[in-house]
Amino acid sequence: MYAAAAAAVLIVMLMALIRALRGPTVFDRILAVNSFGTLTVVLIAVYGFLTDRPDFLDIALVYALINFIGTIAVTKYVQFANGDEPPVEHGEDV
Repeated sequence: MYAAAAAAVLIVMLMALIRALRGPTVFDRILAVNSFGTLTVVLIAVYGFLTDRPDFLDIALVYALINFIGTIAVTKYVQFANGDEPPVEHGEDV
């Protein structure tokens, strides 16, 4: 059963990779890469269950945190590289 889940995750990862390469906008590509990272976390967890090594879940959690921080960083970079200004907080002098 876990082998079928791993195969299905690999197929969906291929579809996300195709979307990352073909996506019409940069934000579609970022979302596809984020989905690919999330599916990688799922694949690591399934592999841990297949090999009866629960410590792979710790690796999957660390990878999920790195994926999240990386996605936020790339999104901020793309947003401010286009010339958008960061929001001004109330109480700051302009």
